[in-house]
Amino acid sequence: MLKCFWKGPIPNVCIIFALLCGVSVKANDGLMEEVDSCAEMASMVLDNASSISANSEVINKQSPQGNEALTQSVCQLQLQAFPVKGSTIGIEIWLPESGWNGKLQMVGNGGYSARIDYAAFKRLLRRGYAVVGTDTGHEGDDPSFAAGRPEAIKDWSYRAVHVSVVHAKRLVEAFYGQPAQYSYFSGCSTGGHQGLMAAQRYPQDFDGIIVGAPGHNRTHLNAGFLWQFVKNRDPENTNKALLSSEQLKMVSAKVLEVCQKNNGAVSGGVPQDTFLNNPYHCDFAPGVLTCPDDGKGGKDCLSEEQVRALDNMYSGAHNPRTGERIYFGNLPGTEAAGGYSGKVGWSLYWADPNDPSKPARESFWQHWAFPGESWRWQDFDFDRSMRQADDQLAAEVNAMNADLSGFLSSGGKLLHYHGLNDPVVPATDSISYHNRVVDAAKTSSWGNLSKRYRLYLMPGVNHCGGGAGPGQADFQTVLEKWVEQGADPDRIVARGGSPEGETSSSYERPLCPYPEFAYYDGAGNPKLAASFVCRRPDREFQVPRVSADYLR
Repeated sequence: MLKCFWKGPIPNVCIIFALLCGVSVKANDGLMEEVDSCAEMASMVLDNASSISANSEVINKQSPQGNEALTQSVCQLQLQAFPVKGSTIGIEIWLPESGWNGKLQMVGNGGYSARIDYAAFKRLLRRGYAVVGTDTGHEGDDPSFAAGRPEAIKDWSYRAVHVSVVHAKRLVEAFYGQPAQYSYFSGCSTGGHQGLMAAQRYPQDFDGIIVGAPGHNRTHLNAGFLWQFVKNRDPENTNKALLSSEQLKMVSAKVLEVCQKNNGAVSGGVPQDTFLNNPYHCDFAPGVLTCPDDGKGGKDCLSEEQVRALDNMYSGAHNPRTGERIYFGNLPGTEAAGGYSGKVGWSLYWADPNDPSKPARESFWQHWAFPGESWRWQDFDFDRSMRQADDQLAAEVNAMNADLSGFLSSGGKLLHYHGLNDPVVPATDSISYHNRVVDAAKTSSWGNLSKRYRLYLMPGVNHCGGGAGPGQADFQTVLEKWVEQGADPDRIVARGGSPEGETSSSYERPLCPYPEFAYYDGAGNPKLAASFVCRRPDREFQVPRVSADYLR
């Protein structure tokens, strides 16, 4: 079918041509093209975008059963957008040439990386989605990309996702001759941060958003990493760390030994779980690990100085002058979670992996928070310097607005999840945000908040997945049924154990909307989700709050 696109009022000549020739006409702001093939997509004109590269490719992928190779023809579009001077945003869009399900899905990013998740693209393509991703306006994976490029920070923070989905919607409509019925976003960590930014700043961009373990309080998340680094330094030799990765494994084993008794009746799950179902019920005192006669610390015990460092990491960053909380501490059980490259748990971010004498994300402070200064971690003051960093960055990079009325009142749905064994972004950060949204909803006209926004805590699950807990859940299908059919996700069935089919270690467990947790009914098969009920804990726990001064 020939499609005629134009900008502004419908020209009479186009109407006459349509009536005489039976051509369908459709107004679409910014487009004046006739598009009949993937190749012709390269001639599309978009506001603030350069030329488009369009290629029809055959993507090789495995069938869901994994027993045969499938191929699918896809129109791959690559373009650059220049929304403001100093901003260059790379965008990639895949459009299935057959079998489109009528939906557009955007895939989030990780860390400060420009990498687009092509593995996710292929999974979504198999299910018929048009897919979009972005390089967030830069190359590489280190915050140093922002050196001398202040607009690149805004691109990374919020603008790239918005610009990408706006262009993607127009290109989808041009290619298929009709707009996407629904637009979705899914991301974890920085991707979760992107999802919250979209809901807060651009409530019309998506119909449904999946937010996983969001690093949304970015200035304070990085302050938390820096706090760990500083508190783990030997005061007499700041190049030396007090605690090692190996000692974190020992600490984690001791935490499980002390607190596993709460699994089951008190904290949910079953007593045999090899993770803490509710770490907020774990009253672990690091002092139990002190070596006799204040030894130097070793394989099985810690020196008093190491115990103090450990206690500071559980407590989290505080203002030394006022005592106010700056950021949340790490939860018990996360000490050695999610290891890779020889690092585990907290050690993943308590120092630069390439230079242990420097803090993680040093370039964030050098090029984002204190540009033009010769920043040194030794000079950072968690009172004055923290306030300066927030003054410089909070308004641009922190997704802290708890007023989601624009997104939720227009029918948007927000599915939020967080692993309780996350060693990178404390799950308390997600609980804190959830509670603030609940408070904001009390004075709004949104109606029943739980019909629009829910948080699911995942016991034993690390950062964005992995761990011994039930971390394998099809959030995408759950969200779509919620958005499209109004099916409230009262509980989401997740799997734990081996991700490769049914094995003796595989099991199911329901994920419950916070503040509920999954409790075994005492009668059914403990490997089946049907044997668990979602309810609030009998023993309530107090979630620490960050000072209002640090919620910008």
